[in-house]
Amino acid sequence: MNTSFPWLTLIGLIPLIGSVVLFALPAGLADKAKQIALGFSLLALLATIGAWTQFNYGSGEQFQLTETHEWIPQFGVSYALGVDGIALSLIIMSAILVPVCILAAWHDVPEGGSREKQYFAWMLFLEVFMIGVFAARDVFLFYVFFEAMLIPVYFLIGSYGGPRRQYAAVKFLLFSLAGGLVMLVALIALYFHGPGGTDGFLVERLTGLQMSTTAERWMWVGFFIAFAIKAPLVPVHTWLPDAAEQSKPAVATLLVGVLDKIGTYGMIRFCLQMFPGASEWATPVVIILAVISVVYGALLAIGQTDLMRLISYTSISHFGFIVLGIFAVTKTSWSGSSLYMVNHGFSTAALFLIAGMLIARRGSSRILDFGGWQRVVPGLAGVFLIAGLSGLSLPGLAPFVSEIMVIVGSFSRHPIAAGIATVGVVLAALYILLTYQRMMTGPKPELAEGVRDITGREKAVVAPLIALLLVLGFFPKPALDLINPAVDKTLQIVGVSDPAAPAADGSAH
Repeated sequence: MNTSFPWLTLIGLIPLIGSVVLFALPAGLADKAKQIALGFSLLALLATIGAWTQFNYGSGEQFQLTETHEWIPQFGVSYALGVDGIALSLIIMSAILVPVCILAAWHDVPEGGSREKQYFAWMLFLEVFMIGVFAARDVFLFYVFFEAMLIPVYFLIGSYGGPRRQYAAVKFLLFSLAGGLVMLVALIALYFHGPGGTDGFLVERLTGLQMSTTAERWMWVGFFIAFAIKAPLVPVHTWLPDAAEQSKPAVATLLVGVLDKIGTYGMIRFCLQMFPGASEWATPVVIILAVISVVYGALLAIGQTDLMRLISYTSISHFGFIVLGIFAVTKTSWSGSSLYMVNHGFSTAALFLIAGMLIARRGSSRILDFGGWQRVVPGLAGVFLIAGLSGLSLPGLAPFVSEIMVIVGSFSRHPIAAGIATVGVVLAALYILLTYQRMMTGPKPELAEGVRDITGREKAVVAPLIALLLVLGFFPKPALDLINPAVDKTLQIVGVSDPAAPAADGSAH
């Protein structure tokens, strides 16, 4: 639906104004920074819900809520926004997670100082770019948002993280800049192969371009490397465990729960839609990397001694499933991968934030420093178990539906890869249940006397996440109703249909 009201601009403008307000907040009001940040993030959520109500599920257009304004006409760059069901579902997820993370980060920084207001200002600033990348229809605008988000993430890790925060922040920055540089080269090449005009970078105008096979493949590689780093996909994943370990739990949640989805979203929106021939050419290699990520990430998770690193490695495994579904290119696998991006966001948020609550009480993130903590904080232990079970895709919790869809949808094209990927399901049970056993079972530790169980604020953080995991686990239809038309439309644009089902005599029909 095209609308005269700029919903997508509004959603990004609200946190931008909030960020500016916080940076300019007088010292005498610095103790109100987190309340102001929470207020602006909730306003952005309300605006997102408003945009959602204007979305027409039955529209035949690929993008709705569109806005197009000239920006740099000499290069064909436009300020062009628009969403399909996949992008809108990710914007909704982001808009939910930001206020949840702000509430979880309530005591991350000492109150009243300039560091506190800057911390929450950077979080709102990051939300602006998260909305922008999912809403951008202009490929160059997408690139600007894609690169600009490095700034708030760098400061959130490097200024507020753990003892090795500078190392983790610089490593994140170097990996991301390397990917962005390669994408920039591909963008420049795309400019010379594009249709030209004042809106020559619109993704719909760059779809179906006639170009040489060599040029298409090289440009695909440029985009894919940047997205594989962001996702992250093995072997360009090593920045993530360090960044997650050294970040505050709320920052790690946004990093893994939202930012990493930009990589997998970009694979659908740009790699497959703009370069379908090159995507088909590269699919065997990508499928192998995806399966390696599933199994390798799970194996490394089993061996971790640090809780935050363990959760980050589980995410590498989960992203392997998402990439597998994307490059299997079937309706079921794409719907599963798109839903998995949303479900993983809520599941990982629950794991990281509850882990942060436990770490704050114990004063350590080492798994073996716990033991018997279900006797100390039974409430926290219970919600940690639910979050962990969602991480292993237990039936009845949201990730189960999407993971099964990815495996079933991928099996019709890549049965061996889908079969090997199921090993990740078994390994997930090991790394989650062993971790819970080590941390929560056993005799009550003496040093935990006087430790408070889950507080009212923490319940407000956890409750919406657990509720979403349960609702999407038992009733995923609302999310799939939003996603499926976008999947069908994109597959139609790419020109791919599901493989024919085998007949009883073994032939295809």
